[in-house]
Amino acid sequence: MSNATTNDVGASLYTRHSPSFSAKLFAFAPEGFKSFGEFNKQALAAGALSVKTKELIAVAVAHITGCPYCIEAHVGKSKAEQASFEEIFESVTVAAAVKAHSAFYYATNALKAFEGSQDPDLFPLANLELTEKLEDANEDAYNSFHEFLHVSLRAGRLSEKEKLLIAVGSALVEGSAYSIEAFTRRAKEIGVTIEELAETTLVATVLKAGSAMAHRVNALQAFERE
Repeated sequence: MSNATTNDVGASLYTRHSPSFSAKLFAFAPEGFKSFGEFNKQALAAGALSVKTKELIAVAVAHITGCPYCIEAHVGKSKAEQASFEEIFESVTVAAAVKAHSAFYYATNALKAFEGSQDPDLFPLANLELTEKLEDANEDAYNSFHEFLHVSLRAGRLSEKEKLLIAVGSALVEGSAYSIEAFTRRAKEIGVTIEELAETTLVATVLKAGSAMAHRVNALQAFERE
């Protein structure tokens, strides 16, 4: 496959590459790439969670990382596990809700900063209790956000439990302490086990790392570009 140059008309930074091109870097760090492949295999294998559930978590997380290679790969794998597009779209909606939740609760930090807080702890649990003040600032926006969150997480084609597992995985990759706290506690309340939480964590981890791994083709393409 020829490499794009800076003069290429319509050149895309995101294209499907041949297996031989994608594998080029393997020869320069074979043990590391092999280890990642084994981790990927184990993290997405059936265990306390089914392969289908793990792949739906993976689809959601891929939308958090924004990796187009990962989206394509895990949508395909979800489909192979008999997931419908409606189920896939619900998983994506949960990811969107988690990203919104993260930004929404960071507004409590904005409020404290606006009020001149000198609290050395930037993420106290008490911040979660400040949301009433956010409602006072804009009741319509506050209610609209919570309605979106409610609709995204209520049972539909996917169960509430499946959606909360997806939410936990998405929150772990999003990296919001507030979202991790909120969705993990909700998941526990409806019966998610520590084993299921552990496997969700591994799926989130391998997808976050997998985004970097998938983008190796972009790094190689840039390195070889004339």
